[in-house]
Amino acid sequence: MDLLEDYRRATFFFESGDPLGAARLLEPIVEAEPHNTAVRQLLARAYFNSAQLNGAEAQLRVLIEHDPSDHYAHHVLGRTLERAGRFREALPHLRLAAAMKTQTDYQEALRRVETWLGKSSAA
Repeated sequence: MDLLEDYRRATFFFESGDPLGAARLLEPIVEAEPHNTAVRQLLARAYFNSAQLNGAEAQLRVLIEHDPSDHYAHHVLGRTLERAGRFREALPHLRLAAAMKTQTDYQEALRRVETWLGKSSAA
């Protein structure tokens, strides 16, 4: 198994709009190289893009456990939890990401979840 070639193919699949194909190629690579954060992050994104939210959450939690200052992992975990309707769990991750890095999509996701939680608590 040529891991680098498989990673390149997975990246091509992902960028071509085939996150399921990318995930199938990435899973054995993560198993063989569990500390490779780039591969794990791409797998998390492939899971997210293919609505495999439990898989995305698991990969992102490993990334955050390894590096709690990974703002992108916090953001994508927050988005994953948001997408799953788990807004209260998403909020701290989105707040952390937005505090660590000023980025428009981080701020938008945070506002969206705060608004949702504000509406649901007002009802």
